[in-house]
Amino acid sequence: MKKEANDIYDAIYQLVRLCPKGRVTSYGAIAAALGAKSGARLVGYAMNNCNKADLNVPAHRVVNRNGMLTGKHHFRTPSQMQELLEAEGIRVENDTVVEFETVFWNPSKEI
Repeated sequence: MKKEANDIYDAIYQLVRLCPKGRVTSYGAIAAALGAKSGARLVGYAMNNCNKADLNVPAHRVVNRNGMLTGKHHFRTPSQMQELLEAEGIRVENDTVVEFETVFWNPSKEI
């Protein structure tokens, strides 16, 4: 991976680590907080990458803009993302966070 990619991935990981337990954020919210409003896909790539290494990043807390667990196929098992969220008290039904707006963490407003 190029140095620029490493730098942006590190910034993404640092921000995702700030997402509190029992809350979720979105790929787009992370990108916007880093000044890259159209960088949601890049955040997704970073989350996929962190699951391949032991980087201590709570990637399970990052969902799509509608609260869907679109990244679940990048975890060890298809149900692991949901299991991790539920262990933090977040309800998930049909691969979607229940009461998404209530548990949503917006780093641009909450840091």
